[in-house]
Amino acid sequence: MAKQNTPTMGGLLLIASVVISTLLWAKLSSFYVWVVIVATLAFGGVGFADDYLKLVKRRSLGLTGRQKIAFQLAIAFGVWLTLYLSTRYFATKYSWNVSIPFFKETAVPGNAYTTIWPSIYLILIVIVLLGATNAVNLTDGLDGLAISVTFIAMTAMTAFTYLSSDARWAKYLDLAHRPEAAELTVFCGAMAGASLGFLWFNAPPAEVFMGDVGSLAIGGAVGTIAVLTKQEFMLLMVGGVFVLEALSVMLQVSVFKMTKSTSGVGRRVFKMTPLHHHFEMVGWKESKIVFRFLILAILFALLSLTTLKLR
Repeated sequence: MAKQNTPTMGGLLLIASVVISTLLWAKLSSFYVWVVIVATLAFGGVGFADDYLKLVKRRSLGLTGRQKIAFQLAIAFGVWLTLYLSTRYFATKYSWNVSIPFFKETAVPGNAYTTIWPSIYLILIVIVLLGATNAVNLTDGLDGLAISVTFIAMTAMTAFTYLSSDARWAKYLDLAHRPEAAELTVFCGAMAGASLGFLWFNAPPAEVFMGDVGSLAIGGAVGTIAVLTKQEFMLLMVGGVFVLEALSVMLQVSVFKMTKSTSGVGRRVFKMTPLHHHFEMVGWKESKIVFRFLILAILFALLSLTTLKLR
């Protein structure tokens, strides 16, 4: 009730600043830049439709769960199809190998042991994009929480894209050199900077909310960058807080349905999900939850950076 008059859909400003900055400073001849921009705008469009239905059409739930998933699946398939056609007909340097953290051999493009069929890779892309998008959306429940965690995650992703795209650092750290990912550093840096700018107004007590248009766009951007830079599994560490939030919901729903079907009474693991609401119910203040989750996000980011040497 205290927050009901706070303006929302501030994610539009965040998306605009990221896209404009990228168009101004990145090399527009980069294929990867356009893939991540279009994917971000597409996921943001789904969120915009959801927010529009809630605010303008007064439909309390916005898009239905099935509609959201259907649109997200279509976008994920579009990302995969773009990569598939570009490698097949335009000689784009994208490899279908799965890079596993702590095992440097798996990061080498064309590795015989971890290269899979593009059709199988589609499943991985769908899991990464839908998982990242909905995880960020679930985290966006307290003032400053989602955007502060986003800043940490995107800062780590900026480091990964820069190091892997620079020949000198890639050689020094024994990384697979991916020069095609160089311009994604601009996008990641723009997202990190925009996150700080938005956090200025979204810090408790929030003056504006990002809305689904912001959270879905951020999740789509993070997931797409992970796919393009072969950091799909690394994303589990970089976005560890997002993962915990999503897993808490999945665990809560699964246990409730399972216990209800067996005993007739549904039981809950947490007082409320996503996870940050559980700690609210326990009695933690909103600002304490945000700061402690931010500390966790920093620790997860540092853990992901250790993979550069611990392999």
